[in-house]
Amino acid sequence: MTVFVGYLIASVALSLAITPSVTSEQLTDIPNSSSPANAQVYFLSPTNGQVFNAADSEGIAVEFGLNGMKVSPAGLAVPDSGHHHLLINMNELPDLTKPLPASDQVLHFGKGQTNTRIQLPPGSHRLQLVLGNHVHIPHNPPVMSKVIEIEIK
Repeated sequence: MTVFVGYLIASVALSLAITPSVTSEQLTDIPNSSSPANAQVYFLSPTNGQVFNAADSEGIAVEFGLNGMKVSPAGLAVPDSGHHHLLINMNELPDLTKPLPASDQVLHFGKGQTNTRIQLPPGSHRLQLVLGNHVHIPHNPPVMSKVIEIEIK
Protein backbone atom coordinates (compact mmCIF):
# COMPACT_ATOMS: atom_id res chain seq x y z
CA MET A 1 0.00 0.00 0.00
CA THR A 2 2.81 2.42 0.89
CA VAL A 3 4.53 1.76 -2.44
CA PHE A 4 1.28 2.42 -4.32
CA VAL A 5 0.65 5.70 -2.45
CA GLY A 6 4.25 6.78 -3.11
CA TYR A 7 3.87 5.93 -6.79
CA LEU A 8 0.58 7.83 -6.94
CA ILE A 9 2.11 10.94 -5.34
CA ALA A 10 5.11 10.78 -7.69
CA SER A 11 2.80 10.40 -10.71
CA VAL A 12 0.71 13.41 -9.71
CA ALA A 13 3.83 15.49 -9.05
CA LEU A 14 5.27 14.57 -12.46
CA SER A 15 1.98 15.35 -14.16
CA LEU A 16 1.86 18.78 -12.54
CA ALA A 17 5.49 19.43 -13.43
CA ILE A 18 5.05 18.70 -17.14
CA THR A 19 1.63 20.33 -17.58
CA PRO A 20 2.02 23.93 -18.70
CA SER A 21 0.07 26.36 -16.57
CA VAL A 22 -2.37 28.54 -18.45
CA THR A 23 -4.08 31.52 -16.86
CA SER A 24 -7.65 32.52 -17.62
CA GLU A 25 -6.28 35.70 -19.26
CA GLN A 26 -4.22 33.55 -21.65
CA LEU A 27 -7.27 31.46 -22.51
CA THR A 28 -9.20 34.55 -23.57
CA ASP A 29 -6.38 35.33 -26.03
CA ILE A 30 -6.82 31.98 -27.81
CA PRO A 31 -9.20 32.35 -30.75
CA ASN A 32 -11.75 29.79 -31.81
CA SER A 33 -10.24 27.28 -34.22
CA SER A 34 -11.92 27.30 -37.60
CA SER A 35 -13.91 24.29 -38.73
CA PRO A 36 -14.40 22.98 -42.27
CA ALA A 37 -17.80 23.75 -43.80
CA ASN A 38 -18.65 20.04 -44.08
CA ALA A 39 -17.77 19.13 -40.48
CA GLN A 40 -20.45 17.41 -38.45
CA VAL A 41 -20.65 15.64 -35.12
CA TYR A 42 -23.50 13.28 -34.32
CA PHE A 43 -24.66 10.42 -32.10
CA LEU A 44 -24.12 6.87 -33.30
CA SER A 45 -26.03 5.85 -30.17
CA PRO A 46 -28.38 6.40 -28.50
CA THR A 47 -30.98 7.42 -31.04
CA ASN A 48 -33.49 10.21 -30.66
CA GLY A 49 -36.54 8.99 -28.74
CA GLN A 50 -34.85 5.84 -27.45
CA VAL A 51 -36.23 4.49 -24.16
CA PHE A 52 -34.03 2.81 -21.54
CA ASN A 53 -34.74 0.73 -18.46
CA ALA A 54 -33.63 2.41 -15.23
CA ALA A 55 -32.63 -1.01 -13.88
CA ASP A 56 -29.72 -1.19 -16.37
CA SER A 57 -26.80 -0.95 -13.95
CA GLU A 58 -24.22 -0.55 -16.74
CA GLY A 59 -25.63 2.80 -17.82
CA ILE A 60 -26.39 4.07 -21.28
CA ALA A 61 -23.82 3.52 -24.01
CA VAL A 62 -23.15 6.76 -25.87
CA GLU A 63 -21.12 6.67 -29.09
CA PHE A 64 -19.94 9.80 -30.90
CA GLY A 65 -19.60 10.16 -34.67
CA LEU A 66 -17.57 12.78 -36.54
CA ASN A 67 -17.24 13.61 -40.25
CA GLY A 68 -15.02 16.18 -41.94
CA MET A 69 -12.64 16.51 -38.98
CA LYS A 70 -10.37 14.32 -36.86
CA VAL A 71 -10.47 13.53 -33.16
CA SER A 72 -7.40 14.66 -31.23
CA PRO A 73 -6.79 14.98 -27.49
CA ALA A 74 -7.00 18.25 -25.61
CA GLY A 75 -3.69 20.04 -25.45
CA LEU A 76 -2.68 19.19 -29.03
CA ALA A 77 -3.31 21.99 -31.53
CA VAL A 78 -3.98 19.90 -34.64
CA PRO A 79 -5.71 21.64 -37.59
CA ASP A 80 -9.25 20.47 -38.39
CA SER A 81 -9.50 18.41 -35.21
CA GLY A 82 -10.95 18.52 -31.73
CA HIS A 83 -12.38 16.43 -28.94
CA HIS A 84 -15.93 15.71 -27.82
CA HIS A 85 -18.00 17.36 -25.12
CA LEU A 86 -21.35 15.88 -24.11
CA LEU A 87 -24.00 18.35 -22.96
CA ILE A 88 -26.70 16.85 -20.74
CA ASN A 89 -30.02 18.60 -20.07
CA MET A 90 -28.68 22.06 -20.93
CA ASN A 91 -31.43 24.70 -21.04
CA GLU A 92 -29.14 26.99 -23.00
CA LEU A 93 -25.76 26.64 -24.61
CA PRO A 94 -22.69 27.86 -22.73
CA ASP A 95 -20.66 30.72 -24.24
CA LEU A 96 -19.22 29.13 -27.39
CA THR A 97 -16.34 31.63 -27.55
CA LYS A 98 -14.83 30.43 -24.27
CA PRO A 99 -13.61 27.07 -22.96
CA LEU A 100 -16.56 24.81 -22.16
CA PRO A 101 -16.90 24.51 -18.38
CA ALA A 102 -16.57 20.99 -16.97
CA SER A 103 -19.62 20.07 -14.88
CA ASP A 104 -22.22 17.37 -14.38
CA GLN A 105 -23.95 18.81 -17.46
CA VAL A 106 -20.83 19.30 -19.63
CA LEU A 107 -18.71 16.16 -19.84
CA HIS A 108 -15.24 16.49 -21.38
CA PHE A 109 -13.58 13.74 -23.40
CA GLY A 110 -10.16 15.36 -23.65
CA LYS A 111 -8.27 12.12 -24.20
CA GLY A 112 -9.96 11.77 -27.56
CA GLN A 113 -12.57 9.24 -26.43
CA THR A 114 -15.37 8.49 -28.87
CA ASN A 115 -17.71 6.64 -26.50
CA THR A 116 -18.77 6.48 -22.88
CA ARG A 117 -21.43 5.14 -20.53
CA ILE A 118 -23.59 7.52 -18.52
CA GLN A 119 -25.99 7.01 -15.64
CA LEU A 120 -29.13 9.15 -15.65
CA PRO A 121 -32.14 9.16 -13.31
CA PRO A 122 -35.62 8.22 -14.56
CA GLY A 123 -37.21 10.85 -16.77
CA SER A 124 -36.64 12.61 -20.07
CA HIS A 125 -33.14 13.81 -20.92
CA ARG A 126 -31.63 15.97 -23.67
CA LEU A 127 -28.17 15.18 -25.07
CA GLN A 128 -26.01 17.20 -27.46
CA LEU A 129 -22.41 16.91 -28.66
CA VAL A 130 -20.07 19.87 -29.17
CA LEU A 131 -16.57 19.55 -30.58
CA GLY A 132 -13.94 21.65 -28.82
CA ASN A 133 -10.43 22.61 -29.86
CA HIS A 134 -7.21 21.87 -27.94
CA VAL A 135 -8.28 24.20 -25.09
CA HIS A 136 -11.99 23.19 -25.02
CA ILE A 137 -13.22 26.18 -27.06
CA PRO A 138 -15.84 25.28 -29.68
CA HIS A 139 -14.80 25.84 -33.29
CA ASN A 140 -15.97 28.67 -35.53
CA PRO A 141 -18.48 27.87 -36.81
CA PRO A 142 -19.37 25.53 -33.93
CA VAL A 143 -19.49 21.82 -34.73
CA MET A 144 -22.55 20.64 -32.79
CA SER A 145 -24.94 17.74 -33.07
CA LYS A 146 -28.68 18.03 -33.09
CA VAL A 147 -30.20 17.69 -29.63
CA ILE A 148 -31.57 14.21 -29.05
CA GLU A 149 -34.05 13.22 -26.36
CA ILE A 150 -34.00 9.93 -24.52
CA GLU A 151 -36.14 8.56 -21.72
CA ILE A 152 -35.25 6.47 -18.69
CA LYS A 153 -38.17 4.44 -17.28
